[in-house]
Amino acid sequence: MTSVQQEFLHKIEKHKGIIFKISKMYMDHNDDREDLFQEITYQVWKAYSGFRGESEFSTWLYRIALNTAIVFLKSEKKRSFINNEDFTGYKIIEDDYDVEKEEKLSAMYKAINQLNPIDKAFIFYYLEDFSGKEIADQMGISEGNVRVKMNRAKSKLKDILNKR
Repeated sequence: MTSVQQEFLHKIEKHKGIIFKISKMYMDHNDDREDLFQEITYQVWKAYSGFRGESEFSTWLYRIALNTAIVFLKSEKKRSFINNEDFTGYKIIEDDYDVEKEEKLSAMYKAINQLNPIDKAFIFYYLEDFSGKEIADQMGISEGNVRVKMNRAKSKLKDILNKR
């Protein structure tokens, strides 16, 4: 394995929580989550040579992961396989499993899954404590537009949760 591949795998391991959260937010079933996780990892790998370090790796990863999730949802063909032997068998496992916490998160994710893909992205950024400016930069819209869309997404989520 080359040093670039090792560096990439180290960064993915360090930031796997981002990919795990997005996969869980956009997919209901475990198989679909794993497929999306792999697709995001693959897309990040394909784009990795273009990562210039002008922003944090996590910021760059968020953008690719969310865009991949949205495209993945829309595509009719939901599977993309990595044919590179160097990544075969590389499995990400979520650490520190807590049953009660998982049940609460599951309820929240079920509510979030009822949102459209763009609203999901806004909720994700909100949950990850991104500033309005950071969200605007990531989404390519104005901060004012972020505030409007964020409030609408949060309102929709609140309505869904109140119906439960």
